[in-house]
Amino acid sequence: MRFLFYTHSLVSDWNHGNAHFLRGVMRELVARRHQAIALEPADGWSRSNLLAEKGSFAIERFRKDFPELMPVTYDAGFDHEAWIAEADVVIVHEWTDPKLVARIGRARADGGEFTLLFHDTHHRAVSATEAISALRLEHYDGVLAFGEALRESYLRAGWGKRVFTWHEAADDRLFKPHPEIHATSDLVWIGNWGDDERTAEIQEFLIEPVRDLGLRATVHGVRYPEPALADLAAAGLRYEGWIANADVPKAFAAHRVTVHIPRRPYREGLPGIPTIRMFEALACGIPLISAPWSDVEQLFRPGVDFLFAEDGSQMRQHLQAVLADPDFAASLVTSGLETIRSRHTCRHRVDELVDVLRQCTTLHTAELTSAKEAAA
Repeated sequence: MRFLFYTHSLVSDWNHGNAHFLRGVMRELVARRHQAIALEPADGWSRSNLLAEKGSFAIERFRKDFPELMPVTYDAGFDHEAWIAEADVVIVHEWTDPKLVARIGRARADGGEFTLLFHDTHHRAVSATEAISALRLEHYDGVLAFGEALRESYLRAGWGKRVFTWHEAADDRLFKPHPEIHATSDLVWIGNWGDDERTAEIQEFLIEPVRDLGLRATVHGVRYPEPALADLAAAGLRYEGWIANADVPKAFAAHRVTVHIPRRPYREGLPGIPTIRMFEALACGIPLISAPWSDVEQLFRPGVDFLFAEDGSQMRQHLQAVLADPDFAASLVTSGLETIRSRHTCRHRVDELVDVLRQCTTLHTAELTSAKEAAA
């Protein structure tokens, strides 16, 4: 089958975590002998910022790290209809320009034989409802929502014909333990600043515990304002900026523990949706301690796969326990890996995608049959 993904960017993961998941899904599709092509705007902000910060080296790194992936850039004169006409499946990410979202839908309505899906991996359905409600999704065969709470939001609003829950997951071809690397530092936090969506949480669950416990700690990420950088430095955290996602597994391996700090809009408006970093960290075999979020879908086994810290004080306690007890840390690693490998890899998500496509085909056939009978 020929899959066409409309992405904000596949090449750039600069402040763009969805690229991680799409790379893993596309790699899995290629491994199954499908064709997978990603279309991305030539002037997308993630790609533009990565080039401005790191230059063409970053694009070369992508090609070196993911040689099996096929990204294609488009501009205002791009012939989308010609590309779509050759596809069996078209998946359009919600950061795609609304006019293009509608244009692709029209191509489906005008006789396109491909299955057309809309993919939402953000919180705008609850934080910017006007923007999502304005999207023309009536000709899309379905919506892929990255959590049950988001799926329910679409259903309540009546957006799209049908909505499926499709969680993100770890590309375990890339995200895996590196036992050959000896951990030389205590803690690593890999995450972007987040537009002030978790400023207080970063202070409470990262900066203050590291400072109070005197840990050797590293931070990777982008868009940190000067006051935040000053706070990191004052607490003794080394700030090392953007890290290519392909380098993350080895960064995890060089540290003894990591933390997960969800953004407030997800925690409050879309419970049950962790960031992809949580899947990736557990897949890499590093003990993880998380700030609060509600695992309403029972994706993991809290207290077994990872630890929840309800506040900064409990974060300090958990960090001390994990760093002081290698056996306890190892038990978290073993359990976390077990859960990822049994439920949350990109192989699992491609299996789920195949099932969604099967359902969409069945429903579409039933709709055509019903329409023909009504016209007879």
